[in-house]
Amino acid sequence: MTDTSSAKLEDYYKLKPFGNARFLHMTDSHAQLLPVYFREPSVNIGLHGNFGKPPHIVGEKLLDYYGIKGNKRLEYAYSCVDFEKHAKVMGRTGGFAQIKTVVDFLTKSFGEDKTLLMDGGDTWQGSATALYTRGKDMVGAMNLLGVDVAVGHWEFTYKAEEVLENVKMLDAEFLAQNVKVKEDALFEETEVAMQAHDQDTGHAFKPYTIKKMGNARVAIIGQAFPYTTIANPQRFIPDWTFGINDEGMQEIVDEVRESEKPDAVIVLSHNGYDTDKKMAEVVTGIDFIMGGHTHDGVPEAYPVKNAEGTTYVCNAGSNGKFLNVLDLDIQNGKIKDFKFTLLPIFSDLIPEDPAMKKYIEDVRAPFKKELTREIATT
Repeated sequence: MTDTSSAKLEDYYKLKPFGNARFLHMTDSHAQLLPVYFREPSVNIGLHGNFGKPPHIVGEKLLDYYGIKGNKRLEYAYSCVDFEKHAKVMGRTGGFAQIKTVVDFLTKSFGEDKTLLMDGGDTWQGSATALYTRGKDMVGAMNLLGVDVAVGHWEFTYKAEEVLENVKMLDAEFLAQNVKVKEDALFEETEVAMQAHDQDTGHAFKPYTIKKMGNARVAIIGQAFPYTTIANPQRFIPDWTFGINDEGMQEIVDEVRESEKPDAVIVLSHNGYDTDKKMAEVVTGIDFIMGGHTHDGVPEAYPVKNAEGTTYVCNAGSNGKFLNVLDLDIQNGKIKDFKFTLLPIFSDLIPEDPAMKKYIEDVRAPFKKELTREIATT
């Protein structure tokens, strides 16, 4: 039995009005189109200066740290505490048909012209259908979901030509300030090099974009996973280089601040939480880093001090389990205040979006026999 008797969508997903620009952020879904059971870790070791600091706080300590002990739904969402017991009552989390319902609800209730949906990468890989379709099933799902801006990591596990083909199919802008085309590839005028966003700077993809959100103008800078050619097969992407490129990030932030005069600068990152915190220390001028890669569901925007102020680091967990909601109050060209919510996606509380549900069924239909084959009993 699942706990849905008196629950309504509005009970959990209607947020109090705040600010005039809303960012919705999801990451690391790993191609999981359907709801899943996802248990948060019981161990997360933080080394040196990160010891005992978010995201390296788990279980009972996390509940105490954020003062949420006793709230059973948040206990279930944010921690491993009593996971089996809670899972029997509250069911699965995530699912693109459920996420679509929540995204539409949060967008329409706030204002479509003031809301932006961002995907932090690790989206095109992780399921059988993603493998069989070379990520195209997830491109279609992102388009139907209404993603505006995206970055990547496991996306680059397909061949470069397939990545570029998927990027062309994608309605969202695919950003990466730290993915460059090798000089040899540019000199030899390889097919991949000739499709670079900017052959003069070497950027393989667009490094940033400017979005109008109501009366505000916001800059979004993309940061792909810096160690892709180490963690993933380099032979599939021989013409591209990756790296943290914090100097390049600082140059772009400075350029954007000077030339575009945005009201806010957001980095959509796949660095991982601790690397994002370090980048927030050494690069100035960033307001928020919306991060991914390390699958951390941290229920706060974590403040990091640097030479010129504070940058806040956020992460949206993984597998469709969470949606970050960042509401900004922008006044006179500056962020006056903000409200951050790490919103769990409780599948059994949320009606499935009919169009997304049909899309998922259609995507899985050609492979149904293989997808439903029993491989083990536990």
